[in-house]
Parts: sequence; C-alpha cells; structure tokens
Amino acid sequence: MRSENEPPGQKPRSFIEDARRAQIVAAAIEVIAEVGFVQASLARIAKHAGISKGLISYHFAGKDELMVEVVERTYGAIVEHVLAKMQSAGSATEMLRTHVLSVAEYMRGHRAELRALGEIFANLRDADGRPHYGVRTNEEIYRGLEDLYRFGRQTGEFRDFDVRVMAVTHSASVDEMFAYWVAHPDHDLDAHARELADLLERACVR
Repeated sequence: MRSENEPPGQKPRSFIEDARRAQIVAAAIEVIAEVGFVQASLARIAKHAGISKGLISYHFAGKDELMVEVVERTYGAIVEHVLAKMQSAGSATEMLRTHVLSVAEYMRGHRAELRALGEIFANLRDADGRPHYGVRTNEEIYRGLEDLYRFGRQTGEFRDFDVRVMAVTHSASVDEMFAYWVAHPDHDLDAHARELADLLERACVR
C-alpha cells in the first residue's frame, strides 16, 4: 500500500502510476458529486472507474488520503488557471479583478469538482474529529491574497487597510459565491463574479 507521504528516498512514481492516480481521483470526484461524501465508498469509486478496489488501495492508504488528493489536485488546477490569467494583468486592480473572474471562469466548467470539494470540506475529519479543512487550513490562501493587496498598497492604487482582513473577506466571499451557485444552479455565476470584483475593488481603491 503506497501513501502520498512517501519516505525520503522513495522511488518517484512512474508516469503510469501518476496516470492511474489521476484516473482514480477523477472517478472519486464524479462519485462524490453524484452521491455525496458518505456514500462515496472506495468500492463505489472503483466500480465507477472500472478497476478493482484493491488497485485503489495500492495507490492510496485509504479514503481519507484519496480525499486529500482530490482537494490538492483540484486546487492545483485552479491555481494554474488563475495564475496564467493574472500574468497579463498590468496593475494590482487588474490582478484583483482577474483573480475573482478567473476563479469563477474555471469553476463554471467544473461543477462536479466544486460539488466534490464542498462535500469533502463538510465531511472529512481528522483523528480528533475536527474538520480536516476550514479557516485554520486556509493560511496559504490568505497569504497569497495578502500579497496581492499589499502590492496594491505599495503601488498607491489601494488605500491603507488591514491586508489580513481583506484577504479573509475576499476568500470567504468567493467561497460563498460558489456555495450559492451550487445550491442555485440557475444563478448567473459570471454576473455574480463581476459584482463581487466591483465590491472588492471599491472597498480598497483610493
């Protein structure tokens, strides 16, 4: 049984192994989005992927490790998409707007991933029973957004404010935008993102 947390010196995974793990993650996303976290057993995920449950156990130490991989791969894809869009932004204000709009753009085409993330965030627990994900695990997100807002203050585009407060507000607003869209599929996500970008911009510009 192999774990994502492999000891130092462990032989790197092969292309085939990475491809198999990606296949399992994709199947897990689809199953969780369809039946929810609780009902998404390894057996059910394996059946959906057309593989044996034992093959999942070969690549992942258990359901919890697979769920963490789902989150990490999904967030990795989001970050890659958003950073590529932000590279062309010429100012902090443009970067702020691009961040909100590009996250919405990506998730609009990945509703299953969004539903799966919501289920995992709500249900995955640590050994002590605490939620595995939440505010206490968002530090990397907050720091990245703080850098954006700090840059805007340095360039003179943004007024003086507490960058941590803005980062937390920004992150929470994006999360709630997606939660509302999942609950109301007919909601105009792009229009919501534009309004949210307007609000954040007005909150920080001089």
